[in-house]
Amino acid sequence: MLRSLPDPHHLPALDAAYADHDVAAMLGVDAAHPPRVLLLYGSLRERSFSRLLVEEAARLLIRFGCEVRLFDPATLPQADSPEAANHPAVEALRAHSLWSEGQVWCSPERHGAITAVLKNQIDHIPLSIGATRPTQGRTLAVMQVSGGSQSFNAVNTLRLLGRWMRMLTIPNQSSVAMAYQEFDAQGRMRASPYYERVVDVMEELVKFTLLTRAQLPALTSRYSERREAGLKAATEATRIAAASGAAA
Repeated sequence: MLRSLPDPHHLPALDAAYADHDVAAMLGVDAAHPPRVLLLYGSLRERSFSRLLVEEAARLLIRFGCEVRLFDPATLPQADSPEAANHPAVEALRAHSLWSEGQVWCSPERHGAITAVLKNQIDHIPLSIGATRPTQGRTLAVMQVSGGSQSFNAVNTLRLLGRWMRMLTIPNQSSVAMAYQEFDAQGRMRASPYYERVVDVMEELVKFTLLTRAQLPALTSRYSERREAGLKAATEATRIAAASGAAA
């Protein structure tokens, strides 16, 4: 359910002299462990440009000190279908989301929107699982690929979904036009302004993740949820006291 990353340390299009080296030190934060990033892509084609773009992003994230996981959606059932209940791919996706501190979503633009393949993955991740929230407070970078001229419909939709999932979507984004021209026969992205933007986006994702992850409890603490929990606790305490009095 996780896809292996070919040549994870090979970055022929990156000019390493200008890439950030120790992002945590530059920010003055403690990198207690590598930032954990889950990457999702939106096509099942053998030569999927959204997958190839995510792979380039994953290599850059490794270069910037992250631990990455690429989820393979090939076996994921349709959300809300009978077979989705307790399906191992669904359980794995939710576990990977809980593991993550940041995420990257990349979709082809199809009919002016994201693909069903990517939306299906997001639909399998609930806002809450018991007391845990698989996406709340995590950072998010959005990207898209297009077969024609540059567009931003898919990344705009992904931003909307990220906000709905209570994620911290970073300001920068990547939209690669005529993606079939941007990758060589081996599936590697050519050096170009599009590639440079991907580097910018991944650097920014790492920075925002390092800056926010330690503050996650404070950033995700909500008045409405604290009040709801307090009222439930008070009601339960009253019920227990009443039961104890009746027993006496």
